[in-house]
Amino acid sequence: MSQALVTGGAGGIGAAIVRALFVAGHDVAFTHVGQADEAAALVADLTTELACGGASLRAVLAFESDTADEQAVASLHEQIQPDILVHCAGITRDRAIWKNTTADFDAVMGVNLKGAWLQARAAAPHMRAKGWGRIILIGSINGSRGKFGQSTYATTKAGLHGLSKTLARELGNKGVTVNVVEPGWIETPMTLAVPAEFQDAARGETVTGRLGNPEDIATAVAFFASEAAAHITGNTLRVDGGQSL
Repeated sequence: MSQALVTGGAGGIGAAIVRALFVAGHDVAFTHVGQADEAAALVADLTTELACGGASLRAVLAFESDTADEQAVASLHEQIQPDILVHCAGITRDRAIWKNTTADFDAVMGVNLKGAWLQARAAAPHMRAKGWGRIILIGSINGSRGKFGQSTYATTKAGLHGLSKTLARELGNKGVTVNVVEPGWIETPMTLAVPAEFQDAARGETVTGRLGNPEDIATAVAFFASEAAAHITGNTLRVDGGQSL
């Protein structure tokens, strides 16, 4: 049985990933910041499902932990040693670059990119020693194509490509794969609050005629975490309904 760690797992895409990995048979730990109620509800929901299903005992644990904080990450990895790491935590400070501040850039960089680097650095020794591991980074199509008002966010998501390819080279001979899942517009409570005209514009960019849902991303993550993806590393999988075509 593998131990998975999902950063930013209390809601939206992260919660769907937690659920998918748990259903796939993994112990799952996830982090959050300031979402204690949501985290507790997710743990209770999955624990109830497990009890009702009569499946073998597995654990689901929630930790309040800031992925941008080096000491917090080190403390977390002293408590758990994940075989599967999914970096889903992410924030935005969307505004045109002439309105952005250095504080905006540092905040987004800290969670989205530095956080991924810190988590991977902490997880690598255990994965190397075990001779098996999966690192999956949640990017964005805007990290590949750019987006007006997202100079900070797009920069951090673009950085995940270089990080994943380098980690794939460094860890591949120890049985560790590293890949990026790159969502398009995904319907979450956060994006559903965006004005309808922007949602409609994103939908119009797709070829499927619909926006994505968190389960679309979770399915891709579960695949990369499985043995079926053992020979795939250093790659990016876009899950966007053709939005970036």
